[in-house]
Amino acid sequence: MTYVRASDGTRIHYSKTGRRGGPPVLFIQGLGAGKAGWALQRVATAPWYQGIAHDNRGAGRSDKPHTPYSLEQMADDAIAVLDHAEIENAHIVGASMGGAISQIIAVKYPERTRSITLACTAGQNHPWREELLMEWRDNALEGGMGMMSREAFRWVIGPRSFRRFLPAMAWLGPLALGRPSHAFANQVEALLDVDMSMVSELENIDVPVLVMAGNQDILTPRGDSEELAERIPTAELVVISGAAHGFMVEHATTFNEILLDFLARAETAWCKRVDATSRTPLKSA
Repeated sequence: MTYVRASDGTRIHYSKTGRRGGPPVLFIQGLGAGKAGWALQRVATAPWYQGIAHDNRGAGRSDKPHTPYSLEQMADDAIAVLDHAEIENAHIVGASMGGAISQIIAVKYPERTRSITLACTAGQNHPWREELLMEWRDNALEGGMGMMSREAFRWVIGPRSFRRFLPAMAWLGPLALGRPSHAFANQVEALLDVDMSMVSELENIDVPVLVMAGNQDILTPRGDSEELAERIPTAELVVISGAAHGFMVEHATTFNEILLDFLARAETAWCKRVDATSRTPLKSA
């Protein structure tokens, strides 16, 4: 197992898959989820890309400190992973909370990004979603992860797929039944305490951005994605029909086709950008 220590000493677990030396793609999962949530995407991208996926603090095999977390701290954790893997920059793919972390990376570390994919995520909190997250947090702390997960699972998977994906509820989204309640609650608090001042800086992103939404997502409705796409000048919006919040699993084939097409175009744009930079003559003093 590969670990890197974050600036505060927290151990962050990550692994690499795919083509060695290929364009790097960093996958960042959402609330309560470990890197296993990207299994289908890592397989799909493996022939062409080097995939790097890590467990956010509080999830998977990463440490689960009892001290407070922040999304900016988790963005720093992701950069620590890239540093340890000796990767200068990467295509960043984030889902849900991972999409919020990806936005912070794009704003705080623009030199580390080749492109950004924001799946089933939002650029701001809504009062109704904050209340829902607080309810999940309280249910987890008072009744355990099982109690919280039974309610949360219906927000993640569409009604048509509910029975089909019920066995997977241990590793989808915030449904990690074996995870300690305090770690999940700390991730929720990080979402609730996010610094919204960075939203205004999204307009400064200058790399290709793909915003993906499911038209049946009730946790981060289509309007959230439309707002993100409007704020980011380089963004393109794709809406997957019949998909809910967990569409990277529920509609993996469609999700992967869209992602692969975008990554190919974004990598071509990146190579042209690097080539143009290298050809720019130095100005004399």
